[in-house]
Amino acid sequence: MYPDRVVSGMRPTGSMHLGHYHGALKNWIKMQTELPCLFFVADWHALTTHYDDPTLIERSTWDMLIDWLAAGIDPSQSTLFIQSRVPEHAELHLLLSMATPLGWLERVPTYKDQIENLANKDLATYGFLGYPLLQAADVLIYRASQVPVGEDQVPHIEMMREIARRFNHLYGKEKGFEEKAQDAVKKLGSKRARLYNELRTEYQQHGKEDALAQAKAMLDDAQSLSMGDRERLFGYLEGSRKLILVEPQSRLTEASRLPGLDGRKMSKSYGNAIALREDKDSVARKIKTMPTDPARVRRSDAGDPERCPVWQFHQVYSDAPTQEWVVKGCKSAGIGCIECKQPVIDAIIKEQEPMHERAQQYLDDPSLVRAIVADGNDAARKLAQDTMRDVREAMGLAYT
Repeated sequence: MYPDRVVSGMRPTGSMHLGHYHGALKNWIKMQTELPCLFFVADWHALTTHYDDPTLIERSTWDMLIDWLAAGIDPSQSTLFIQSRVPEHAELHLLLSMATPLGWLERVPTYKDQIENLANKDLATYGFLGYPLLQAADVLIYRASQVPVGEDQVPHIEMMREIARRFNHLYGKEKGFEEKAQDAVKKLGSKRARLYNELRTEYQQHGKEDALAQAKAMLDDAQSLSMGDRERLFGYLEGSRKLILVEPQSRLTEASRLPGLDGRKMSKSYGNAIALREDKDSVARKIKTMPTDPARVRRSDAGDPERCPVWQFHQVYSDAPTQEWVVKGCKSAGIGCIECKQPVIDAIIKEQEPMHERAQQYLDDPSLVRAIVADGNDAARKLAQDTMRDVREAMGLAYT
């Protein structure tokens, strides 16, 4: 069995904002302390919708990487790399495309949504239709066990699982597989071999998922097995195929609870965002000019926090006593809107202080970021090459 591993990427959109931080980066920072993580800049994905104007991709890539480091992504714990610097992604994408049914791509929910939302662009391209398959290659090439996503991306992970399953079914055939698998079972020792066969029967004949999980856990503990025998036994559990690509699991992440300055989703295109490394004076100015409850025309008018975008910021940044002060003061007109906004301003500036500090060394010496990414590219490529060696061999393309 392959080790647990987390893989995730972002399209290079330039500087990150606080919505990105609370929606994704905080989760990444937590996960990097739990499992090996690979985080990549999906620059090829940026071309699926911006193929006609790629000029901003390079600058956006470096800006985004600095923001990741500023937010707290630790290159000593996580592998940071750029997708296009690991060409094996493209090779696996090509090979997967040979056997992926067209209907699988056309049914991805976000495909039609984006076509409608980006009606001003000509998206009748294979690159756009095939981006979920490239996304699958991005994950499957690292045999990732977990992919952090929001609920809207779960169908993409399910498709990755189907693609891996189909690949293993088509190409996991090994000459003499059954005999080799049974020989590997004997290497477990009589007690474990008997348990393995019982659990395999429970899963294959009765569909008991807990039996499959128990058998996999037992194989994880069987230290004496070679990697080849281990792969065979994992494949033998679920059928008569060797497992070459791992079926990843969705790791649901909470959606950002932080809205934009106008109450809508935070987005640079809406002009309602606060950048991750925003200047202090700019943060204060933006918060002070936020719209509030329209019922509070005058300072003496009572308001309702539920109708005020500022209240949603308090729910993210303020402690319980401050929130209580806001509710009581707003409903009684005991505090004014500017007064109400000050704790939010203070909290955001405090949150961003360490980000400014971490970013400064990379702004002063950009070669530091280049070095981190170069190391990450090398580490990621080594893992990708290992997978592609197995993929080519399974597909009869090794030519050795």
